[in-house]
Amino acid sequence: MPPHTLQPREDVKLLADRLALSAATTRGVHLTTAGFADWLAERGRANAFRVDRIPFARLDGWSFHDTTGNLEHRSGRFFTVEGLHVTERGAPYGDGPHAEWHQPIIKQPEVGILGILGKEFDGVLHFLMQAKMEPGNPNLLQLSPTVQATRSNYTKAHKGADVKYLEHFVGPGRGRVVADVLQSEHGSWFFHKSNRNMIVLTDDDVPLLDDFCWLTLGQIAELLHRDNVVNMDSRTVLSCLPVPETASGALLSDAQLLSWITTERSRHDVHAERVPLAGLPGWRRDEMTVEHEEGRYFKVVAVNVQAGNREVTGWTQPLFEPVGLGVTAFLIRTFDDVPHVLVHARVEGGFLDTVELGPTVQYTPENYAHLPAAERPSFLDTVLAAPAHRIRYEAVHSEEGGRFLDAESRYLIVDAGDHDVPLDPPAGYAWVTPDQLTWLVRHGHYLNVQARTLLACLNATTANPR
Repeated sequence: MPPHTLQPREDVKLLADRLALSAATTRGVHLTTAGFADWLAERGRANAFRVDRIPFARLDGWSFHDTTGNLEHRSGRFFTVEGLHVTERGAPYGDGPHAEWHQPIIKQPEVGILGILGKEFDGVLHFLMQAKMEPGNPNLLQLSPTVQATRSNYTKAHKGADVKYLEHFVGPGRGRVVADVLQSEHGSWFFHKSNRNMIVLTDDDVPLLDDFCWLTLGQIAELLHRDNVVNMDSRTVLSCLPVPETASGALLSDAQLLSWITTERSRHDVHAERVPLAGLPGWRRDEMTVEHEEGRYFKVVAVNVQAGNREVTGWTQPLFEPVGLGVTAFLIRTFDDVPHVLVHARVEGGFLDTVELGPTVQYTPENYAHLPAAERPSFLDTVLAAPAHRIRYEAVHSEEGGRFLDAESRYLIVDAGDHDVPLDPPAGYAWVTPDQLTWLVRHGHYLNVQARTLLACLNATTANPR
């Protein structure tokens, strides 16, 4: 093709129709949804998985630096566990009692690829998903994207096997790209970490390898209603799907929404500085953990991993282990027949920018149980007290199992009612339509990873209401 040949514009409606048909199809050509649990269990039996906690001294290749105390790998690759000192100035209202804090943080500068491959079978788009073991998953094996690989993985820094299907996401001739955007990782635990979220459609023959299956969007939506099945990396990629637009009628125009986000980013003066892990105020280290002196928030621990189907079949590594089950929720309310969710302009120490839009509630309740009601996070008690008839969606999902151990949250979408949450919410909160969230997620660093999970779940409830 000559270098200056113009390419046709995407047929947006055709793509939307293909995605809508996939979302409406709950029986795939390869695997029934009813048979999925047996298939996943069989993949677990086909491979040997084991994760054991170990003392830091038994980490192979990892050690605490003599001067900084940072937990590092001898190769200088992968990631480091360091200290972080965060101060927030100038915001007259915040989310809790702390405007300054210290914490451990993961520094992993490389950008990974999270990619889902799509292909039509019998006229219906199916998506290639992987049964992937992650050491931090409470049930080890969950449904991941086609490719879920750090740069260290796919450049073989681990000296492991090739990443399967990688050729569809890098290099020439990779198919039709329908989503390709850098998105943030957990800003509370990663420092300036991004991953490339991709969805690629192909017409090529794609061999079906062990541990992979083709599923429709309708099937994936059903699986999103199950606890600890669809992993975090799949959820964030699914949130980037260009779903069909519905009715307009947002309380804020798109221009007003962008202006509000810019205002929120401007009014928060956040300074996040990496500091040595050794001597980090409020944190202590013993042979098994780095933990907060009050037993809250999270711990740094070490594990030994055996995984028969990974690029490397055995290794040791640090993991972050949260203390308690998180609660992550959107409050939802309809204005003039148009649904809106209440988003929160969140400050997290590891964000590239000051603020990203998060869920209405994103907290571990145990961390705030000691506080008087006036100092507890906004809307947390509203969500915790919600009666069953107002809960539109609920499932327990794991966070990123490659770095976090047993990190689970109750993800909820809760009907706010007409009076519990006002039309004009408190500062730092705004009513936004799901369409606007889908528009924002096409661009990096607007929605945090928890909000992207809830957007994927919200789309799943639309496709498969319960």
